[in-house]
Amino acid sequence: MRVTFATQAVPGRPNEDFVGATPDAIVLLDGAGTPPGSESGCVHGVTWYARSLGSTLLAGLAQDGKPLTEILAEGIKAVASLHDFVCDLTHPGSPSATVVMLRRTADTLDFLVLADSVLILDVIGTAEPMVVCDDREAQVGAAHRTAMDALASGSPGHVSAHRAYVETLRDHRNRDGGFWVAAVDPLAAEQALTGTVPAARVRAAALLSDGASRLVDRFRLATWRQTLDLLDDSGPEELIRRVREAERSDPDGSRWPRGKAHDDATAVSCHI
Repeated sequence: MRVTFATQAVPGRPNEDFVGATPDAIVLLDGAGTPPGSESGCVHGVTWYARSLGSTLLAGLAQDGKPLTEILAEGIKAVASLHDFVCDLTHPGSPSATVVMLRRTADTLDFLVLADSVLILDVIGTAEPMVVCDDREAQVGAAHRTAMDALASGSPGHVSAHRAYVETLRDHRNRDGGFWVAAVDPLAAEQALTGTVPAARVRAAALLSDGASRLVDRFRLATWRQTLDLLDDSGPEELIRRVREAERSDPDGSRWPRGKAHDDATAVSCHI
């Protein structure tokens, strides 16, 4: 596989995304940030969590034949053990992350997607790509974001409403009827979307954190097919540049209401 990627943090903040690759595997995580004024129970923070889990998963992918859900469950458990006696892992705001894993074996591509980062597979012979995204958080959140979306991004009211929104969603995290992310409970791995496709049928793949996928799924400024073409022609940096351009054109969220005016953005382009 030939892999290129770009990642860009929100200015003035550490990057809470993680991306890593080996010759046969790719891992992308998007850490769930803690809003100002909200507690997490963890002294390490979201960036530490995303990097610790991401590097652990990347090492686990070297174990040929092990199911991706098992690798993820073991990774969640291993990282929890790193801060179990230092941090309050029972806190509802304990650091968490989305996960996308892609692994090539001799003849197949195995994938796993947990939470709202996106995997796009450019399948040969089909007009539209295969898009894998776990949208359960968005479905849950839709019922709780009206007050936040009505306020201008960056205003004191919006900051407060965003914090309340995030804290409300914590009550639905990693439980039946809610949504699932990598955090403390290894059983969350069983809730991931998984699949296997013949490697010979896939021309290319893209992995996007939701800060990069918003060009399509929130801003509606491109299709998934156009995104694959953009990555192929101009690379991940151009995709992120276009996301930032759109964000700057709507600083108060009046056109595209959103929790974060800017978000960490990571894009990976992979040619199989």
